[in-house]
Amino acid sequence: MRLVLSDVGKTFLSLRGPVRAVRDVTLAIGEGELFVLLGPSGCGKSTVLNLAAGLVKPTSGEIRLGGRVVASRDGKVFVPPKERNVAMVFQSYALYPHLTVFENIAFPLRVAGEKKGDIGHAVAQAGKTLGISDILQARPAELSGGQRQRVAIARAIVRKPALFLLDEPLSNLDAGLRASTRGELKRLQRELGVTTLYVTHDQTEAMTLGDRIALLRDGAVVQTGTPRDLYERPETPFAASFIGSTPMNLLKIPVLEEGGNAVLCLGETRLILPPGQAARVRRLGTAGILFGIRPEHVRIARGTADRPVTGTVTSVEDLGRESLLQVRMGEMSLSVLTGDKTVREGETVVLDIPPEEAHFFAEGNGP
Repeated sequence: MRLVLSDVGKTFLSLRGPVRAVRDVTLAIGEGELFVLLGPSGCGKSTVLNLAAGLVKPTSGEIRLGGRVVASRDGKVFVPPKERNVAMVFQSYALYPHLTVFENIAFPLRVAGEKKGDIGHAVAQAGKTLGISDILQARPAELSGGQRQRVAIARAIVRKPALFLLDEPLSNLDAGLRASTRGELKRLQRELGVTTLYVTHDQTEAMTLGDRIALLRDGAVVQTGTPRDLYERPETPFAASFIGSTPMNLLKIPVLEEGGNAVLCLGETRLILPPGQAARVRRLGTAGILFGIRPEHVRIARGTADRPVTGTVTSVEDLGRESLLQVRMGEMSLSVLTGDKTVREGETVVLDIPPEEAHFFAEGNGP
């Protein structure tokens, strides 16, 4: 079912005065899409989820579910959660400790007045889908974190909802289990074909799960697109630094016009920008430019480099397969992600920085 939010805002009243948690959010989530709301803590992503669920009323704007207006301040419309056919999975799982796994999963069907035989069949099917058929008679206290998470998801999908809402469901799991469960969640969502809105602050989770991502900051949408869009074409410095397991390098450096070329001054080295990059820099204006380059795109040059930049390694972090270096070049420092395990702290290295992989932003551009 398609979910559309149009200029949706939410202001809460507090002892400190009005707090704008969500600011003019406009999103269109397609039928069967797994759409991720990503951003730091306090950016408003859970509030957007609660607005879609009907747990809070919008202060402004309109929400449509399957073409039906379910919330509109101006139109004086508000459809309560029980009439929206949505299912939610919370970070804490929210299982009833005194009920068995079977009864936890069956609970929403019993509340809806379903027949006993239909309930048993639906619970058995959900248990099979989530791989928990062998623990249906156990109680939550006897389960691991991963099993509890599966029970919470089974309880949500057993109702066959039109919209599936997940609020950081993996954050209580350890790193290994989180990685394996991500794959299971994506497989399950594909099998069910249910429109899904997923909230997380973990950009790796967002990149691996989402068909599309909306990046939020301070209650507003910064950028929307596919994971590849946000990684390869960030529109603001915030998007550039938030997406990527190692943040993008962002440096304020001079860009000069020399002989008809846009030239990047990086330390003692001058790099001539390719035509496309040069055109972007000129549109931004050469004053106050932020130069961005991802650490994985900078190469340690062990021979002659086409674009040599010299620096001193000030720290080396061993990440296993790769090392994260901090390289000092005059007043600037650059993060470099490399598979070269021979580099040592204090060593002078030559860096090859491909200008075609660079990103440029106007200083102070956007949120």
